[in-house]
Amino acid sequence: MKLLIIEDNHDVAGILGDFFEAQDADLDYAANGELGLSLALAEDFDAIILDLMLPKLDGLSLCRALREQGCTTPVLMLTALDNKADLMTGFDSGADDYLGKPFDLDELDVRIKALIKRHRGKVAQATLRFGELELDIARHQVKRRGMKLPLTPTTYQILLMLIKNAPNVVTREQLIEEIWGQHPPGQDILRSHVYQLRNQLDKPFEQPMLVTIPKVGLRLEQGE
Repeated sequence: MKLLIIEDNHDVAGILGDFFEAQDADLDYAANGELGLSLALAEDFDAIILDLMLPKLDGLSLCRALREQGCTTPVLMLTALDNKADLMTGFDSGADDYLGKPFDLDELDVRIKALIKRHRGKVAQATLRFGELELDIARHQVKRRGMKLPLTPTTYQILLMLIKNAPNVVTREQLIEEIWGQHPPGQDILRSHVYQLRNQLDKPFEQPMLVTIPKVGLRLEQGE
């Protein structure tokens, strides 16, 4: 497990480092956002633990820059903020999960490992197709009409479930169980990722493919 810790609080970074080093993890560390962004783009990491409040470049801007430059490494954001608007902003910036400070190390460990497992993929290499969509499981890459979609790891996982079940409905409960397992972050977080997926999948095109079934879940449709 190779992790990048981007945290300006040396005490917190030291606790995280000791905890993951005890598991023989390969760690890298940055105390500011600019260095963190540079390391994240220069090397391959299994996951990034990212503080929200950082000098030189804040966590939201850093995460957004990663996604804009094609980095799909899972990001778990650490934040002292706990209101809904701040959390939605974090997910809209490309984060995959979050923990509020102070956090439990065992819960952090479970969440990080779940992100890594999800990102590496649980199925054999294959290409799935539905309508205008083509999903390359080996490369974690999705195209619509040949245009590559800039998905985050979480929106990719949601779309993977939808295309595997298309055109049938996937319930919200099924999505939460598949993506977050026994540690769901809440319905609001799923809603934020679905909003982000809709922008990535449908906004550039005339015909929407992502359909919400009220109080049930989601499905894909090919359109006319």
